[in-house]
Order: sequence, then C-alpha cells, then structure tokens
Amino acid sequence: ERPASADRPARGVRPPRPSTRPNGQWKVDGTAPLNANEEWKQEDGGLAVRERIERIYADGGFASIDPTDLHGRFRWWGLYTQRKPGIDGGRTATLEPHELEDEYFMLRVRIDGGQLTTEQLRVIGGISTEFGRGTADLTDRQNIQLHWIRVEDVPEIWRRLEAVGLGTTEACGDVPRVVLGSPVAGIAADELIDPTPQSDEITSRFIGDESLANLPRKFKSAITGHPSQDVVHEINDVAFVAVEHPELGVGYDLWVGGGLSTAPRLAERLGVFVAPDRVAEAWHGVAQVFRDYGYRRLRNKARLKFLLADWGVDRFREVLESEYLGHPLPDGPAAPTPLTTGDHVGVHRQKDGRFYIGATPIVGRVSGPTLTALADLVESHGSTRLRTTPHQKVVILDIPEERVESLVAGLDELGLQARPSLIRRGTIACTGIEFCKLAIVETKAFATAAVLELEERLDAFDLPHPISLHVNGCPNSCARIQTADIGLKGQLVTIDGEQVPGYQVHLGGGLASQDRDEAGLGRTVRGLKVTADGIADYVARVVTRFLEERDADADETFAQWAHRADEEALR
Repeated sequence: ERPASADRPARGVRPPRPSTRPNGQWKVDGTAPLNANEEWKQEDGGLAVRERIERIYADGGFASIDPTDLHGRFRWWGLYTQRKPGIDGGRTATLEPHELEDEYFMLRVRIDGGQLTTEQLRVIGGISTEFGRGTADLTDRQNIQLHWIRVEDVPEIWRRLEAVGLGTTEACGDVPRVVLGSPVAGIAADELIDPTPQSDEITSRFIGDESLANLPRKFKSAITGHPSQDVVHEINDVAFVAVEHPELGVGYDLWVGGGLSTAPRLAERLGVFVAPDRVAEAWHGVAQVFRDYGYRRLRNKARLKFLLADWGVDRFREVLESEYLGHPLPDGPAAPTPLTTGDHVGVHRQKDGRFYIGATPIVGRVSGPTLTALADLVESHGSTRLRTTPHQKVVILDIPEERVESLVAGLDELGLQARPSLIRRGTIACTGIEFCKLAIVETKAFATAAVLELEERLDAFDLPHPISLHVNGCPNSCARIQTADIGLKGQLVTIDGEQVPGYQVHLGGGLASQDRDEAGLGRTVRGLKVTADGIADYVARVVTRFLEERDADADETFAQWAHRADEEALR
C-alpha cells in the first residue's frame, strides 16, 4: 500500500489551473521557448560554457564573463556567484543579482553516493586551503561546497579534482544533480543490496549527456540498499529504495515527484518493482518524462512534483512504461518501515568484521585544513575510504576493532564527534546569508551558537530520541525545514516595531524512520516567530514542554506531540 501521506498532495502543490496558454511541455506544446531562461538554454547549452571558462574567462577575469554565462550556464559546472559581504537580508528581494553578487564563486564538488577516498579528500582540502580561504561545508546532498573561488583558478581546480576522479559536472543547474547513495553501501552488515553498481551506471551513462542537459529544472535522485532508508527518498524527484519481492528477490521500490522548497510535496510510490539491472533504464525513463512533459513556462512550476500533482501516479506510470520503457514493470511491495537510524552516527560493525564510524561536525561546517587532517587521521588508522551523508555527516569505513577508540578520539580533536549530543546530532543548517544571494538570515553561526548553548542547558534532560533542528536562511528549504522536528525558515520578524533577523517555525515534520511509519510535513503555528539569536531559548522551552507533556507510556515522539499539542504549548 502507498503511505497515507502520499495519497494527497502536500499543501502548496497544486496542478496548474486549466488554461489556453501552453505550459511549455515539449511533447504537448512543442519546443519553442516560452521564457528567457528557456531561450538561452536552447541557444547554447550549459555544458558548452566550460570551454569559455578555460579559454576566455580564466584569462580575462570576472569582468570578462558574459552575463548569461555568469547567471545561467556557470551552474552546469557547479559555480554560483556568492553574496557580497555587508548586504543585509532586508535587501535580498529588492536588489538585482549583479547588485547582490561578489566577484567570487561557490564551487560545489559533486560526490555521487558520498563515496570518497582519502586521496580525494586531501585534494579537496588542499583546494580549499589554497583557493577558497579554507572554507568547506558538508551539504545535505553529500557534496562539499567551497567559497571565495576566483574564475582565474577554476581550470586548475578542475585539473586537480579530475586527476583523482572527482568533478563539478552538473553539480548545479537544470540537470540531473548528484545521485544520493547510502553512505554504508557495500559494507553494512544489514544491507539488503549494494546499490553502488546501479548508481555508477546512472552517473557513467547519463551525467554530462547532452540529451538530459536541458531539463525544466533541477532533477534530484537517490538510491539505497539499506533498510534504514538513509537517502531522504521522499523528497527526491526519483528514488529507489531496496525491497525484497516475495517472488522476484531483492530489487527496488520506485518513488517519484518529491521536493520541498516553498511548495513542499512528498514523493509517491509508483507501486512497481525495479530489478537491479533495470534501475538505470527506469531512472532514464523518469528523467525523460520530466524532460518532455515537465512544465517550462513558469520556473516556479517547473519541478517534477507539479507534473505528478497534475497527472497522478497511474498516468505517470502508464506514460513511463508505454512511451519510455516499452514494457510494463511488475507490481511491487513497499519497503518496511526502518528499524534503525539512517544518519549512521556512532560505531558500527561492518559485514567483514571491521567497523565504520559516523561523526558529525556542527551543522556541516568544516574547513580545508580539517579535511586534510581527516585524510591523514583515517590513513593512520589503516583505511583509505570514507563517505559523506545526506545529513551533513561523515562516515569513516574499514577501521580495525583495536583502532576504533583511537580514531574516535582523533575525530573529537578535529571537531567531528562520533558520540555527539542528540541536539548536535540532529541539527543541520544551509549556507545562509554569509554566502548565499537568496538568504535573508544567517544560519551556520546562529545554529552553531544554539547547539553549544543547548548542549549545556539540555544536558540534564533525558531526551528519548534525537531532536532534529533544521535552520534555513530563506523559504527555499535547502535544509529541509518541513521535515524536521523543529524547522526554522529565515525571514525578518518584527520585535517592538523593529525588523530583525529571525525565523518562522515548523514543528513535527519528519521522514520515515524508526520513530515514524511514514513521512509527514511539519505544522506551523500562526504568528510564531523566533529571533535569530533566540534559537536556544525557544528550543529549550519547547523541548522542556514536550518532556513534561509527552505520553511516555506510548513512547510518544516529539513530532507526535507537536501535532497534537495546543498552540500555546508550542510558543
């Protein structure tokens, strides 16, 4: 059966109203571009800009960059201009991009499946230190982002990344983004199937493929073979979750149409079973459905979730099977509810007897020197492999049992805790106003300060489970605010007649986990706002009330309590 939450669109996602105007669906309306963004994508695709970066812009510097390349095609190679320092959040919506942007770039290193070697990590750390002023963030898409990058240095950065098998191809843009993968793929003792061959086939065949380099918007993918369902599959455009079919063996349950931002919608099961050797074909089919039928006239309606809201699951499946696969897929069962936590923090035995150790920085913030030191630490403990996670964590693989405690101690010295407090473990934050042109409020610094304060204030409390705190600098939900126990959406709030940085509060959201049977979005409380420097006060207050009021006999979770509690208890 489909989850109940998937039987109805989440609030904010509605199919387009009937109109005589075309929606820009290539197979319905033709390919004539209906807006400026679609025009330049057809005139000269995003992949083509690499040659100009290497041949022209790296020599000529920032001033030589064509504006359409700068604000459009650069994204196809993982490059966004970063925010100019000193521009407050109140001006984010009133200034043009060229007024907001600095002459430096955020560079996103694409890490499919989060799979890294210590050699690769050392290269990223060196690039950060030499070219990015030491900046580095672990993202909730398993990538690593650097800042302060000059266009003059990009060719040399690419050379170093590609020499060790990394890159930035289609790390951003209207393309297939990084493929999320289980951080414990191939090594977990309780894994149903290693999805690495399927992920590798998708990326090797289709990333950089010109036929998929002009999609209506971004296209996010995920695949996991682990029963914890550790790749946030419910909020991806396409996702494959391992399941055992009673007759066909182990394969994947296919989900489509998830996404958050300002119009959140949870993905839905197509109800099919995808055998491992058909995953790349099915992925390609879904991507082509999006390319050919996705809405292109309005960019705020161009994600796959809007098409799914219009069509419904049955029509989507029929079009996928008849027009793109050429055959029906067998019906399949849903994967069972996870029984373990999917962030992989802590010490865990691998199927070969060695151990993997998951550790967390505070809100994903690390640095070039930290990454370099981490590579040295891992190698000194007999391993050359590690993984990033969709929860801004890092997982070290292949550690002999007798070296585990030494590694844990070394990670602590680097600010990467394998046995963190539950509040540190559950807190993530987006880039925020420090670097992002869309942000209204700072995130990393305020969230870090809140974590440190809450670790002292909540130390005496016996939390029954991790409390997820997601802090976002604007409404776009890069930090997944609607699927957190406590989600904070950046905005200006009015206190005593004065506007100050703050957040709107979402409570009780979450994805399927050992603590909840199905994904669900958080609730908002009318008029509830928190100032940016008041995160710790608010979280301490609402968590204290939860502990006082929860039904311990029923093992009630924070999310369950938050959805039933009176509004006054949530303020």
